[in-house]
Amino acid sequence: MPRKRARIKDIAELAGVSIGTVDRVLHKRGEVAEKTREKVMKIVKDLDYSPNVIARALKSKKKFRVVSLLPEPSEESAFWAKHPEGIIKAMNELDPFPIILSQVTFDLLDEKDFQKKSEKVISLSPDGVILAPIFKTQAIAFCNRLTKKQIPFVFIDGFIEETEFLSYTGEDIFQSGRVAGQLIDMVTPVNMDILIINITRNIRNVHHLNKRTQGFLSYFPESGKNKGELISMSIIDPVPENIRKELKKVMARNPDIGSIFVTGSKSYKIADYLESEGIHSVNLIGYDLLDRNVKHLRSGNIKFLIGQRPDEQTYKGVKKLFDYLSMDRVPDKMEYLPVDVVTSENVQFFL
Repeated sequence: MPRKRARIKDIAELAGVSIGTVDRVLHKRGEVAEKTREKVMKIVKDLDYSPNVIARALKSKKKFRVVSLLPEPSEESAFWAKHPEGIIKAMNELDPFPIILSQVTFDLLDEKDFQKKSEKVISLSPDGVILAPIFKTQAIAFCNRLTKKQIPFVFIDGFIEETEFLSYTGEDIFQSGRVAGQLIDMVTPVNMDILIINITRNIRNVHHLNKRTQGFLSYFPESGKNKGELISMSIIDPVPENIRKELKKVMARNPDIGSIFVTGSKSYKIADYLESEGIHSVNLIGYDLLDRNVKHLRSGNIKFLIGQRPDEQTYKGVKKLFDYLSMDRVPDKMEYLPVDVVTSENVQFFL
């Protein structure tokens, strides 16, 4: 009777370590204690473990179904139009392999639609899921269901520590907020006020904006030179008339605002207002290389943009899920992408 092929799981059990540790030893990445490495390699040798993982994946008769659950791109949420590009790139590279991908999208402004679409994901019986956990409460409930069904999932754009996610690819959200704080601190006169704008219906439940704001606020008592007031506001419905009404009100009450930090990708909406009012003395900092943001960056209405590499997030998310499902390759838990600080002088290199 032929000997059963050893698996990474078998090696981990015999060595008394995690699957991730065995994976790091085999692929020579990450830090592993020398004693542990020697123990794992001895078991690998004893079991004659030498998988031809590429051939095994190509010959597999099982098709792996990966499902993405991301916000629906629209004029109001143009940031999410870049994510499918990364998915398509990854799927083109994986074309010879037995993997299919279904894309499910939800309304970025509707928690109930997220719940409805998460049910659709479950109904597709996925082998793995790529998820943007926009709504924290609903995302935790969905992730707990995936864990119960033993369906691995990877996060992009943000992660939730309370869940058993396989991997996260994206910015260090808190640290990104601190970078924004440092940028604004450098360009704001020391006694001028700083306005923080969240454009969302429910900031308490929007995980990434919350975390980014926390990082921004944490910078000033620890490292900031600015002595002005930090003022926060939320704009629920960012149509031009609402923005004009809300900003006129807050700027009338706070005439010493020297800079504005927009926590999300819609800084162009604030730039439109400042331009229409002829306000050129306020520094504006926001996120993401949307066409309308870049236009204002080049004209000087936006001082800095912070890029998040959305297509790279989804590209790596797909590849990590496939490697895990087909080759038992456990990815690093956290992969932070660089925080890209973009100005009018270097923006061409990021487009």
